[in-house]
Amino acid sequence: MMPKLPYKNIGGIVPCPGGWVIVPARLAGVTVTAEEALVVATLDEVLNFRPKFDAAAIHCPIGFADAPAGKFRQCDDDARAIIGWPRSVGVRPIPCRAALRAPTRDAARAIEPWLTNDDLRKFRWWREAERDIQPFHQRSLFSANPDLSFTQLNDDEPLRSSPYQTAGLHERINLIRSKLPGVEDIVLRIPPPGAAQVHVLQAVGLLWTARRAAARAILRLPLDPTWDTQGIRMELVR
Repeated sequence: MMPKLPYKNIGGIVPCPGGWVIVPARLAGVTVTAEEALVVATLDEVLNFRPKFDAAAIHCPIGFADAPAGKFRQCDDDARAIIGWPRSVGVRPIPCRAALRAPTRDAARAIEPWLTNDDLRKFRWWREAERDIQPFHQRSLFSANPDLSFTQLNDDEPLRSSPYQTAGLHERINLIRSKLPGVEDIVLRIPPPGAAQVHVLQAVGLLWTARRAAARAILRLPLDPTWDTQGIRMELVR
C-alpha cells in the first residue's frame, strides 16, 4: 500500500482559448502552495491529469437537461442571487443536451432561441463536458464559478468590478492575498501560451473552492441538487 501523502492535490480549472488552464496546488493542513499554471488542449487531459486531484473546482457546467427547460438551471439561479448585480452576469445560461448535440448553430438556436454568439462560442467546452464527464468524476471534480468563489472570498459581499478591468484584477488579487497568501504570485507571472491573465486569475480563485472541497466544507447550490438523466448532479459549489 502506498504511504499516505502529507498533503492533498487540488486544482482550479478554467476554459481558455488554448483549451483548459489548470492551476495545480498542494494543500497541507490549511496552507495552499500553488504550482505554475499550464494549458491542456482537451477536457480528457484534465480528467486524466496526474498527479490525480483529490479535489478540483472547474468553471464548467456539469449536468444538463435533455430538452429545453428554461435558460437557467436552479443552481445557476441560486448562484446569481448570491453573486448579485452586476457580477451575476458571469453565470451564463446553460443549453440542454439536444442543443449541444445539434449539427449546426442554426439548429442549436432552433432548440434554444436565447443562445447568443457568445454562448455558441462556449459550445466547444460545454460539448466536451456533456460528452466526457461521468457521474464518478463528481467524487473529486466540482462545478464552480469564479464569481461565486470571489464573492465568498469577499465575505459574501458582491464585487462591483470586472476581472477584465485593472481595478477588478487588483481587487481579486488582494482577496487571494488575504485568504491564500503567496498564491497571488501565480497571477502576476506571464500566463502560459493559450491563456490570458484573467483565465489564470479565475483558476486561482477556484483554488479557494477546491480547498473547501478537499476539507469537505463546500456549500452546494441547491442544497438538494437536481440530477440529470445521466445520473449527474446539476449543481454549483462554493
